[in-house]
Amino acid sequence: MTTTPAASPSAALLPPLVELRQVTCGYGDRIVLRDVSLCIPRGTVTGLMGTSGGGKTTVLRLITGQLVPISGQVLFDGVDIATLNRTALYAIRRRMGLLFQFGALFTDLSVFENVAFPLREHTALNEAMLRDLVLMKLNAVGLRGARDLMPAEVSGGMARRVALARAMALDPELLLYDEPFAGLDPISLGMTSRLIRELNQALGVTSVLVSHDIEETFAIADQVAFIANGAVAAFGTPQAIRDSSDPLVRQFFSASPDGPVEFHYPAASVAADFGVAGGAA
Repeated sequence: MTTTPAASPSAALLPPLVELRQVTCGYGDRIVLRDVSLCIPRGTVTGLMGTSGGGKTTVLRLITGQLVPISGQVLFDGVDIATLNRTALYAIRRRMGLLFQFGALFTDLSVFENVAFPLREHTALNEAMLRDLVLMKLNAVGLRGARDLMPAEVSGGMARRVALARAMALDPELLLYDEPFAGLDPISLGMTSRLIRELNQALGVTSVLVSHDIEETFAIADQVAFIANGAVAAFGTPQAIRDSSDPLVRQFFSASPDGPVEFHYPAASVAADFGVAGGAA
């Protein structure tokens, strides 16, 4: 496994770029996160891992202001996101880049125009400068030569890299990745993993990635938060997470079907559902 370099000493002295303070949130009556606190240091790669439905993507929605906590605070660079009006929230979001799951490219726009889209929306650059910036971003992900192709003409791995170039278009301070390795072949997966780590170092950004891919995430992450049952079950270096004694964490990494995560979703008894007298649950 690749050894991950630690964040720079100067970055370690600064307050975290993102911080969740005793956050409780959910959807309707369903609580997803309960009293969760989490710090994401500047200049680092933080992996969010855990069982499906445990709240990983919810953390991304909180950071981007798509979801407001019931209680607690979500801070970006010291600012409570929930207190911002729409104009201020949009300004904060321009300091973030998001790689959607499976890329989410605009299917009717070329590779070039997909990457140019945020620049056209949020800047007044002339065409010559915009062209140079787009080609620079595409070159960084190895796809300058694919600029005239349409999304339907590129592979899944290439589409993910185009989406990464688009996420970097405005030179964000924070890059968020939602399942960046899902559905990729081993070569594309390795390329994407290397890009995330190298771009994090080269650009001096902070990265947060939601992933179920243990080996690739552990290879590039400085720290990992394991989220389950509405809480952070474990947090630390990849090795510290591997060594965790938490039963749920152990079940996840051993891929065991038996453990705290059960096969059956909580339901009424079989007798109640099927009208069987004396039936077992």
